[in-house]
Amino acid sequence: MSSPTPRYPLHRLTGQFREPTREASYRQEIAPRVRLESSLALCVAALVFGMFSISDYHYLEPGLALTLLLAMRLVVTLSCLVLALVIGRLGDYNHRLWLHALPLWILATGIILIVLLRPGPESLSTQVTSLLVAITAFYLLIPNLLPVVTIASLYLSVGFLTAAVLVADISVVVTLRITLLIVMANVVGFFALLRLERLQRTQFALLEEERVQNRQLVEEIARRKSLEAQLRMVAERDELTGLDSRRHFMARAEALLKRARHEKAPFSLFMIDVDHFKAINDTWGHGQGDRVLAALAEICRRSLRPQDVIGRFGGEEFIVALPDTHPRDALMVAERLQQRISDLEVMEALPEHRLTVTIGIAGFRDENADLDALIQQADRALYAGKHAGRNRVVVSQEMRDEA
Repeated sequence: MSSPTPRYPLHRLTGQFREPTREASYRQEIAPRVRLESSLALCVAALVFGMFSISDYHYLEPGLALTLLLAMRLVVTLSCLVLALVIGRLGDYNHRLWLHALPLWILATGIILIVLLRPGPESLSTQVTSLLVAITAFYLLIPNLLPVVTIASLYLSVGFLTAAVLVADISVVVTLRITLLIVMANVVGFFALLRLERLQRTQFALLEEERVQNRQLVEEIARRKSLEAQLRMVAERDELTGLDSRRHFMARAEALLKRARHEKAPFSLFMIDVDHFKAINDTWGHGQGDRVLAALAEICRRSLRPQDVIGRFGGEEFIVALPDTHPRDALMVAERLQQRISDLEVMEALPEHRLTVTIGIAGFRDENADLDALIQQADRALYAGKHAGRNRVVVSQEMRDEA
């Protein structure tokens, strides 16, 4: 899979997608994780900030300065804890970016106020260490967008350095060293977060591309399954009548006959032929002939049982397999079907014309009988009926001999 960078370019300084809609989609994707991680990180940062009040007793005597410092720590700690709770419920880079930025500014202001409320070079080393940890936390531990973190971190750095110069009475050399440490911490933090932002968005773009490909694959599989079903339907169904095709009928009937042999159950089969069908086509056209076949197929579907199998054998011939049916019962079914067909009004040009069919019946006799033999028996009975004048039901000679 190709890299998503050329397709989804990222901003060099922020690591964000240049395309606003894709950036919004990414932020929406990570919103639950950001809410959880931000809440946890702010709770930890607030508690650590509050716990450092223990060191205040070491540097300050009881008095107004200590009271103000402890009050400030309490306000910052409670504010961050409240914001952690709010972000956990409502945090969203897309709509409430200010909500994610606010804790950083509160923490930064609190760290700057520590320098003003606890002046003196003796505590400066501890404060510088805290500053560097805070900058690192801003960039890497508290989830946020790079521009937001950078501005808050610069505010903290400049404010801290300014306060240290004003109240801590430090030399130029110390000021320069602190400045270099602050610059180094910001540069390292900036590029670390930039790299992380780019990697996360690259991973998101790859995941999105994979999702698109999976969706396309699913659609292609569904399309192929649909096509396969259509091809199976074409192979199994007669297009005109909707009945089983000859091949599909033979497969189903063979399975039914095999079961009948195994269970020693009766099995019957009959063939139906439309009388004078060629005359219908020649006189009223093939369109009328097709309507006749479709109507005959419909009456057969409604007249036969769900377990019976009916197919178009070819032309105007139909074939029916009746499992668990004795030939004498098949005779009654065929006669009833013949009567219903004759009651159909399918000739629009001549409504008085009645459609007739000839039916030949064969039955399962012994375990050695096969489907082809039964079809031949039914076919011979059918043609016997044709020669006898049509419009009749004829049982095969083999069945009559058995009777």
